[in-house]
Amino acid sequence: MKKPLTIPDEPQPRNVTRADLVMTEGFGLEVDGRMKTVFPTLEAAQKRARDLKAEFPMLQVKVYDAAEMKLLELSPTE
Repeated sequence: MKKPLTIPDEPQPRNVTRADLVMTEGFGLEVDGRMKTVFPTLEAAQKRARDLKAEFPMLQVKVYDAAEMKLLELSPTE
């Protein structure tokens, strides 16, 4: 016999990053022209960007500084 489908009492919260909101603080990771993740520190964002670039060299990875409103490109030697 089939078990009845149970619906949870409360839906699970989703972490949704909206594309229409502009970052005002922190550092964002931009992959192929799209903002993906927000980090509190520049070092954390650069480390993740380097890791992604090492794993997937074909990606265009940049770090966005929200306070300065500038995109920071990774240097090839980093």
